[in-house]
Amino acid sequence: MNNISRIDSAALLLRLALGGVLLAHGLLKILVFTLPGTAGFFASVGFPGWTAYIVAPLEVIAGVALIVGYRSRLFAALTLPVQIGALLVHAPNGWLFSNANGGWEFSAVLVVLSVVVFLLGDGAYSLRRASVDEGRALARA
Repeated sequence: MNNISRIDSAALLLRLALGGVLLAHGLLKILVFTLPGTAGFFASVGFPGWTAYIVAPLEVIAGVALIVGYRSRLFAALTLPVQIGALLVHAPNGWLFSNANGGWEFSAVLVVLSVVVFLLGDGAYSLRRASVDEGRALARA
């Protein structure tokens, strides 16, 4: 396996991991907590409640986009403020996510994953493979 294959495989695994978490969290907000319930929670931690109606669908759409490899850089960038917001909510609770009200380490990992997906992009194993291949051809020129 050459370096490009390893990078493409890493990009795929990274997209699947981050996309899966985003999709699960978005669906949790919509299907389990409901959007009004999520809005109430957001308001209780200092964010405007109406942002729940943006965050939950964004997480679902971004999760699917990352899983299939469609505009991964864009969706990683769009979700970065959401991840940073979650980090700010959990920061006062200590390091471990098992702490009361959840710690900050899981949120911090999601911030880092979003940044790395932004840096790597879709990779070859994606819906946008043609544009990735074109970008590599331009980079070699």
